[in-house]
Amino acid sequence: MRKEHKTIGGYIELQLPEGQEHYPSFIKLNTGRNALEYLLRIKKYTLVYLPYFTCEVLLEPLRRLSIPYRFYRIDRHLDPVIDFELEENAVLLYTNYFGIKQDTVHELSRTVKNLIIDNAQAFFHPPVTGVDTFYSCRKFFGVPDGAYLYTESNTRLSLESDISVYRFSHLIKSIDLSIETGYHDYLKNNIILGNNPIKKMSVLSQRILSGINYEDCCSIRNANFQHLHQALGPINQLPINLVPIDGPMVYPLVIDQSDARKELIAKKIFVATYWPNVLEWASGDLFEHYLTRHLLPLPVDHRYGTRDMDHMIKTVRSLL
Repeated sequence: MRKEHKTIGGYIELQLPEGQEHYPSFIKLNTGRNALEYLLRIKKYTLVYLPYFTCEVLLEPLRRLSIPYRFYRIDRHLDPVIDFELEENAVLLYTNYFGIKQDTVHELSRTVKNLIIDNAQAFFHPPVTGVDTFYSCRKFFGVPDGAYLYTESNTRLSLESDISVYRFSHLIKSIDLSIETGYHDYLKNNIILGNNPIKKMSVLSQRILSGINYEDCCSIRNANFQHLHQALGPINQLPINLVPIDGPMVYPLVIDQSDARKELIAKKIFVATYWPNVLEWASGDLFEHYLTRHLLPLPVDHRYGTRDMDHMIKTVRSLL
């Protein structure tokens, strides 16, 4: 069958920089939760251990596949409390929290046979060789969908490509209008992506991800993180080791100020809650419950510089 030639002429299309994705050889999928489902389908695990402190969307693939799951605790260093024996066909899922737990990832890779690493918050940390790892692009870059999956398995699922043109409005509005104007569309996009079937990453997202200066994005995150830690480290209840950190998602500040989140949002410093579902899953005496209530994930991404960090530092100090 003759291959149809590309269209010549017509209107000028949207022009995006051409380059290379950060993980060009990885499996390209539409969402992080679907990357997890992909793994579960090809690995045939019969039980999943996952932390109390995680996003509830990770339960979607488990419920779809009717795979039982059990929760485990983390300690005040965000390390897993493994006070149980991992069954033969069970798997431990660990989150590289905020992109600051690479040392723990390496340690687990040496001690846990069946391991999945959730690097949704650690885009710039490469996977440990042989350890199944998935990434979420939307948490780091302005794309309507996108996830990467690293696995040594040769099994591949046959998938159709996602189409994200109708989930792009919040990104356009963020440029032409404002972040606030596009927020409603952003929430709608999140709902649409919920319980979405596994598909290949959309061509639109791949094109955007091929034009990003990843080195700059990573170095800016590092500089902003270090600037915040130098100023706020002494009051941060969360121990942080700067050495293994590279391109973190946020600066995780934990302070015992119950109204701090509300006050920051009122001053247009938008800090998310990681994660509301944890308050239902974990009892009030667990560290995860305290962490959800008192964690302030301060933005450190490539949109911001030293002046923005200083503004956040000043604002946080005013709350103490």
